[in-house]
Amino acid sequence: MPDTITITDDRTGKTVTVPIEGGVFPASAVRELDPSLFIYDPAYMQTAACKSAITFLDGEAGILRYRGYPIEQLAERSTYLEVAYLLLNGELPNAAQLAQWQSDVTSHTFIHENMRKRFVDGFHYDAHPMGMLVSSLAALGTFYNDAKDIDSKPSRDKQILRLIAKTPTLAAMCYRFSVGLPFVYPSNDLSFPANFLNMMWKVGDYQVDPRLERAMDVLFILHADHEQNCGTTAMRVVGSSHADPYTSAAAAASALYGPLHGGANEAVVRMLTEIGHIDNVPAFIEDVKSGKGSRLMGFGHRVYKNFDPRATIIKKTAYEVFEVTGKNPLLDIALKLEEVALSDPYFIDRKLYPNVDFYSGLIYQALGFPVAMFTVLFAIPRTAGWLAHWQELLGDKEQKISRPRQWYTGTDAREYVPLVAR
Repeated sequence: MPDTITITDDRTGKTVTVPIEGGVFPASAVRELDPSLFIYDPAYMQTAACKSAITFLDGEAGILRYRGYPIEQLAERSTYLEVAYLLLNGELPNAAQLAQWQSDVTSHTFIHENMRKRFVDGFHYDAHPMGMLVSSLAALGTFYNDAKDIDSKPSRDKQILRLIAKTPTLAAMCYRFSVGLPFVYPSNDLSFPANFLNMMWKVGDYQVDPRLERAMDVLFILHADHEQNCGTTAMRVVGSSHADPYTSAAAAASALYGPLHGGANEAVVRMLTEIGHIDNVPAFIEDVKSGKGSRLMGFGHRVYKNFDPRATIIKKTAYEVFEVTGKNPLLDIALKLEEVALSDPYFIDRKLYPNVDFYSGLIYQALGFPVAMFTVLFAIPRTAGWLAHWQELLGDKEQKISRPRQWYTGTDAREYVPLVAR
């Protein structure tokens, strides 16, 4: 049997047959039937808006791969900068390429002094770090006259390098400002994750623990990309207008700022804190099942239907972090909650299982990050994924400026009524 689908318009009897490739058929089939006919698909649940060779995700099987490499192998053997190179270039770097890439990133971590003195210092003293980061990403592009030269590959490459290198610097700067600490300049002697931790926490003779450095690297790898999520879609939509990558990244970060996207691990920490003790877990579970108001955060996923492959990795990383920092007091509650939920038919039947957010918040908290920084920590590594998709979008000849259609449900044509007659 051929891999095709045949659609018949019962109003006219017209039939169209189109190929199915990779489980996808072209929307041109609908246009062929009737140019005025559109598909209603809220939140794009069944719509593929682009072709992409970056990240493969099979939600039913619990598979996540970057450029074909399983996330489990990358998290165990790779580094974030190596993964960023892979996402952007399609292949893992050889030794010389990796050394050059690391050197280039390290040499671009500093930001313009006016950015710090005149822009960041202008925020209110208690500004949210993520709000500051969103604004700072957009402002960063104004310091580079070549930022809008997106038709030039050398210019695109330079902006990509700048964004990956400078985002951790901006993130740490936003945090230190929010707590009234002086800015710590980047150190060219440290690795990418160690440099970020140093900029965050350096006071006196602070030294980065190599185990925490590695844990930060693993967290960055796990969050580097995740296919066509809300933030990545925002990056592509804004990028389709040929905005510069700083503006597009600010749009993606704005999407991430929303609690339904990047705020899930914050919600987990708040939930565990509200539960308060492992003895309260059974009652909490019953409240969730009865729909009395309690919500189980950090379980299930819109895409993964059986398990989140990142969750197993991050749980192991959590224990490694706790060996250094001491056990997060919320861990026992989390473990009990996981145990009860995974053995209850109510959650099993609904395919609710721990996702990547369930343990990441506990790790961030153990590392000393306040809840307000959790989404910022998400944005730092996701910058590489956003830029990989932005770069892919610009090279896709089938892409145009994004312009979804709508299903108009408003009032039909009517005559204007003068103010005195209303």
